[in-house]
Amino acid sequence: MALTEVLGFITGAACVYLTLRENIWNFPLGLANNLFFLLLFLQGRLFGDAGLQIVYLILGMQGWYLWLHGGEGRTALRVTRSSPKLSVLVVSFTALATAGLTIVFRQVKDAAPFLDAFTTVLSLGAQYLLNRKAIENWLVWLLADVIYIYLYLSRGLQLTAVLYAIFAGLCVAGFLTWRRSLA
Repeated sequence: MALTEVLGFITGAACVYLTLRENIWNFPLGLANNLFFLLLFLQGRLFGDAGLQIVYLILGMQGWYLWLHGGEGRTALRVTRSSPKLSVLVVSFTALATAGLTIVFRQVKDAAPFLDAFTTVLSLGAQYLLNRKAIENWLVWLLADVIYIYLYLSRGLQLTAVLYAIFAGLCVAGFLTWRRSLA
């Protein structure tokens, strides 16, 4: 088991737990997590997941800012529901980007082109919703996490698969917690 996988496990679990609690410190931990997983996924030839970590670094900085200043009157952001327009946008993006990314990943001999593409795009959609504090982010993350568990087990990344099983449980808890916040 690689040290990067262990550090990714620790920072990832702490980050999602803090997100569930609506704690702003989820973002710096998430940024550290992205660096650990970038290295791990490059070693595992999961290029979509590796590239996703770079995007997460950028989105993490954006989310950090939005959570602090993205609300009404530049106040802290509150939990909301995704608008129908935003939901259609995320679903459309997921379908189109998955198709395109699958083709690219086949060309570069990715270890699991379709699953890597689909989970990559789902994760981008979930992060986009999370940055806006839309409660639906938890449902998109849950779908991605279930698929990731299978993907990581198939690549021999057992500890990372366990982490994503924990993430799946935290998604359920996060959804329930944020639902109370929304009410």
